Amino acid sequence: MIVGIDLGTTNSLVSLWRDGGVTLVPNALGHLLTPSAVGLDDDGRMLVGLAARERLSTHPALTAATFKRLMGTDRPTILGERSYRPEELSALVLRALKADAETFLGEMVTEAVITVPAYFNDTQRKATKAAGELAGLAVNRLLTEPTAAALAYGIEAEADEELLLVVDLGGGTFDVSLLHRFDGVMEVRAAAGDSWLGGEDFVDAIVAAFMAERGAGLPPLSRPAPVHAALRRQAELAKRTLSEKDETVLSVIHDGEPVEWRLHRSRFESIAEPVVARLRAPIERALRDARVDPDSLSRIVLAGGASRMPIFRRLIARLFRRLPVMHINPDEVVARGAAVRAGLVERGAGLDEVVMTDVAPFTLGIEVATRRGPRNNVRLDGLFLPIIERNTVVPASRSEMVSTVEDDQKAVSLRVYQGEARLVKDNIALGQLSVAVPQNPAGAEQVEVRFTYDSSGLLEVEALVASTGHRDRLVIEGNPGLLGKEEIARRLAALADLKVHPRDDLAVRTLLARAERLFEERLGEVRAAIGEAMEILMLALERQDPDEIGRARTDLAEMVAELDDTFFL
Repeated sequence: MIVGIDLGTTNSLVSLWRDGGVTLVPNALGHLLTPSAVGLDDDGRMLVGLAARERLSTHPALTAATFKRLMGTDRPTILGERSYRPEELSALVLRALKADAETFLGEMVTEAVITVPAYFNDTQRKATKAAGELAGLAVNRLLTEPTAAALAYGIEAEADEELLLVVDLGGGTFDVSLLHRFDGVMEVRAAAGDSWLGGEDFVDAIVAAFMAERGAGLPPLSRPAPVHAALRRQAELAKRTLSEKDETVLSVIHDGEPVEWRLHRSRFESIAEPVVARLRAPIERALRDARVDPDSLSRIVLAGGASRMPIFRRLIARLFRRLPVMHINPDEVVARGAAVRAGLVERGAGLDEVVMTDVAPFTLGIEVATRRGPRNNVRLDGLFLPIIERNTVVPASRSEMVSTVEDDQKAVSLRVYQGEARLVKDNIALGQLSVAVPQNPAGAEQVEVRFTYDSSGLLEVEALVASTGHRDRLVIEGNPGLLGKEEIARRLAALADLKVHPRDDLAVRTLLARAERLFEERLGEVRAAIGEAMEILMLALERQDPDEIGRARTDLAEMVAELDDTFFL
């Protein structure tokens, strides 16, 4: 069975194509959305999903979220006594989704189509595949999130042909894709985006404004403290509330006293304006690269949970002088498209064969040097030579010839970059390889450098030394964002040894995590009542009396439901 997975910054979903349609798989709590959060419980066992996210404000040092933004780097996250790479944290989320799908289906799940932001680079995509391997999944395809959203809308479209602009504002990334759907073909014409722009940046803006206006007496953001985790949750809640209401109040407890800040929608939009301004450039670049007149677009489709914000929807309406389409739940639309793609791989019933094309979302090339001047005596280093330019239809294979620049040069160093700038220092390094060449005068030895970019957005590089015929297939090495096969195997074994809460235990652990958060948020008699109800349930759990556990759990659940008016997924 092949499933579709939307591995998101804020929430993740698993889906499948069954009985001629998309089915979204519920998790152990009955929710379709599983928060992309991982943490350690007090007993050292691993929590994944809502139970972990609820502990972000109470146990920030033992909990991690938004780690999707770190994919493709070697930046570790410390939980307890151990550090985790972004792939490992993502693998724990994927493993939970895999278990949910297996419980739902009653059979093993071994393959997946996993979505990635269109603007993820080669290293980030390979890290996503590695996360799938660590979770015990063969990653059949990496599908860009805007393309997935277009598939979800395309499957129910009435028109035979249309030009779609998909604008996907998620929790941590922003993507824009222009797609042409015709005669069973889904063709990506252009893609643009920003892998460090999303709903989290609007939350950052609220947090910064709160600290500027009400932060006196609170620890500065440069010295992380538990109150900051609580403030961040309040800021996320405020962002969501202001999508529906004109005003909200942020409140955190510090030194036993509430610190409150009233935020009006107009004020929020004012402090968020610098973030909104960053959204325009990728949209304009995608249209410019595809040479498309905005008036020729059939539909503008919104995806991603952050696209619900009125300030974002107004920006899109103002740019295109029409209302965008959002009749499929923006939290679910990418997962629905992933299920369609999984169904196409399996040739699911009810699906006509669809041919899909994609593009390289960024230019890929290498660093070169050249000599200038009347006697070629001035050497210029650090220049960028594009080999596959952005928005080239993939799969694609392109090559360029380079030659030695020094006499008796022993090797040609191929440093691979992603970006659009003329100088490599302004682009993103992906890795490097050194190719041995015979020692000869400058310019005598030539190397053909070939880039091959596949439909999952993964890059292979080949180097052919013209004089010797020696060919190297380039596996990019030296990049801290990539895991080798041996390292994947070692970390897979380490993850297998982790003690993870079983699915049937998650409901109780999540209830206790929510209650603990409420305990920290409230004061006085309410706080005491929550604490007493928690103690009764924990005592019942120690005694392992099913009837006693059931009564205590029901009492606490009713109290939490009544008090927790700030709950969200």
